[in-house]
Amino acid sequence: MCPYCDFNSHVRETINTDAMAAAYCTELKHFAGLTGRRPVETIFFGGGTPSLMPEGLVGRILNTIADLWQLGPDAEITLEANPTSADAARFAGYRAAGVNRLSLGVQALDDAALAFLGRQHSAAESLRALDLAAREFSRTSIDLIYGRQNQTPDAWEKELTQALGLPVQHISLYQLTIEKGTAFFQDARDGRLHLPDEDTLRTFFDMTQAITNATGMPAYEVSNHAIPGEECRHNLAYWTYRPYVGVGPGAHGRLPVSNGSGVGRLATRQHAKPETWIDAVRIKGHGGAESEPVPADEMVIEALMMGLRLTDGIDANTFQQATGRPLDSACPASSTKRLIDAEFIERTPTHLCLTAKGRPFLDAILKKLVA
Repeated sequence: MCPYCDFNSHVRETINTDAMAAAYCTELKHFAGLTGRRPVETIFFGGGTPSLMPEGLVGRILNTIADLWQLGPDAEITLEANPTSADAARFAGYRAAGVNRLSLGVQALDDAALAFLGRQHSAAESLRALDLAAREFSRTSIDLIYGRQNQTPDAWEKELTQALGLPVQHISLYQLTIEKGTAFFQDARDGRLHLPDEDTLRTFFDMTQAITNATGMPAYEVSNHAIPGEECRHNLAYWTYRPYVGVGPGAHGRLPVSNGSGVGRLATRQHAKPETWIDAVRIKGHGGAESEPVPADEMVIEALMMGLRLTDGIDANTFQQATGRPLDSACPASSTKRLIDAEFIERTPTHLCLTAKGRPFLDAILKKLVA
């Protein structure tokens, strides 16, 4: 497990693929019974190492989704992959199964940085994997992490410039953060890990925006950059607070339900341990650990938190459709006015968005807006 990662992760010497396949299909049927035969516009195989899944299992899952819901011919179907599990036959198999977008977890283009991040691949392996991916998929994305220990702005500029010259249409650029329960959290607590200070991190952020803008891959979200038209449609669904189904060990979902305002969300969380999840699916038809309605006020906060991450901000009509509340009623007028006067946010007739000045301070601004 990577020392910075707090995702659901489990290591097993062997995997009962047949049992996993049966459980996935059973759980999909459960959720289809709750949502009805709705259109499915995006599918994302993520969280962990989906590229270790046999191509046949991916195909079986996609066929089940197509049987249960309305899977459009132009649906975006993304699969996350690690460079260490990349080979031409596997990628071709995923494409044949229906995957049409590949996201590669590169994380760094420097071998020393990769070792620091606990990654098992080299920079050369990443480049080879990306070359293989570009042969099979017309839409590819990579992840990079910056703000690493001992990283300098000059080194990041060189690394980012190299990445932007690769055959990708989308790049996710994440600042390294320390999460509780990770090895890096313990290292930082014990004084073994020293990340760049706030001023240096701001330099990294500003440099990132300038370089990506200049090369035609601007930010459309705080950490995500794309050639215009190549934004990740699946993640845009999260950021515009659209409902989604989360299937598999540790998955979270926001299902559409009716409430007093006509719209609502049911928050779901599946058991994290694969064996526990499979047993639960076998017994009750799904691996749910928790399922509860999202209170109306919490829906508003979630929609604000997600929508303000977008460069374009929150569309007022979309917000009201998702939450049942007008955007102007979601935030105290006094808080909004102070932030507008300070030039941290902007309110137009159709949108509420962060300014360039406010974007680095998203978390602090959110606290002010919902206070």
